[in-house]
Amino acid sequence: MGYLLLALLCIRSYFAPALSPSKRPHSVPFGVWVWIASMIVMLVALFAGHFGNDLGLAKTIKSTIGWAKGWALLALFPLVGACLHIRAETIFRACGYFSLQTLVLLPLFVLAPLAGLPEALFVSPLKVIGGPGPEVFTVYLYSMAPDSGLARWQFLAPWAPAAGLIANLLFISAMEERNRFWKAVGVAAALSIVVLCQSRMAMLSLLFIYPAAWAVSRILRPTTFLAASVASLAAGILAPVLLRIADAAIGSFTSARADSSRVRGALNRIARERGLEENPIWGHGVVEPGPHYVEYMPIGSHHSWYGLIFVKGLVGFFAFLVPVVWSLLELSVLSSALKSARAALACLLLMIFFSFGENMEMLAYLYWPGLTLMGIAFRDGMLLQRSVSGESH
Repeated sequence: MGYLLLALLCIRSYFAPALSPSKRPHSVPFGVWVWIASMIVMLVALFAGHFGNDLGLAKTIKSTIGWAKGWALLALFPLVGACLHIRAETIFRACGYFSLQTLVLLPLFVLAPLAGLPEALFVSPLKVIGGPGPEVFTVYLYSMAPDSGLARWQFLAPWAPAAGLIANLLFISAMEERNRFWKAVGVAAALSIVVLCQSRMAMLSLLFIYPAAWAVSRILRPTTFLAASVASLAAGILAPVLLRIADAAIGSFTSARADSSRVRGALNRIARERGLEENPIWGHGVVEPGPHYVEYMPIGSHHSWYGLIFVKGLVGFFAFLVPVVWSLLELSVLSSALKSARAALACLLLMIFFSFGENMEMLAYLYWPGLTLMGIAFRDGMLLQRSVSGESH
């Protein structure tokens, strides 16, 4: 879908002089250019890593296709969101439709393990295009958690934490939805998915991500400073109690799925140490199977930042860090004036938070509404700046 939208953008750009002003593409905002340039650098790091590690032409072609299906989408969706005439409200309502669909199908998912239905229904024929694993192309009703033996649901996502990412995206859209019915539907669907996917990151995101974006969007208001003053005073007085609660919460969070936390921690440590010691500039080019200690999970998976250090080196690491930091600063400034920027900021914070437990480029095809909202916010900010400059002249 992303490349179809890109083709539509190219067609409209070519025929722009013959189109009405309402259909002519907007110019590319600077924030989108930052993402485009950074993802091109990511491709250069891919080529350099494959060449430096003698991985051969076949693996290079396969990884380039992977780049087009992953990292490239992080620039492509902001590009089409910024240049095509897509409104943020359209994204919010589309997420509402998807939320309603989820609630309608929810009884089937919940009853499936009780009725003894199979976990996996079928594997999509799109598997022939290749990917990180068959689970990406498998349609599941549910799955059984290996540590607890209980049912766990991933909905349309390849694994349960990715479903938690989708749930938070639905929640952000619902909070920005004006219609009360669709707002209630979105919140209900988000809560349902978070509970059933049993993702710890999703639960924390639901509590903190949108409130953080909402607070940033109001940071210049006097009431925000007053509330922050009161909160700081209360935190200072209650600091010992709050620290004990935080320690207990961290312990509970880690022990909730102790095996998963152990494997993730070991993978991150191996990726960081081997990446910085063996190939610090361009990385190893591809992920590698891990030892038995990490249950043979690929080194470079389960963490965007350590994964980049291992696979694409410090060049790839900064190729992701630079656009993230720039977008965080720009959207924080725009969020006080634009509703689309506040939603985009929440989506960016969500992406940053999940990047510490997931490879975000692999989930770009699920997270595309948030990326599109970022492009819409960059465009709205550019138009706002032009209108202010025109008024000043």
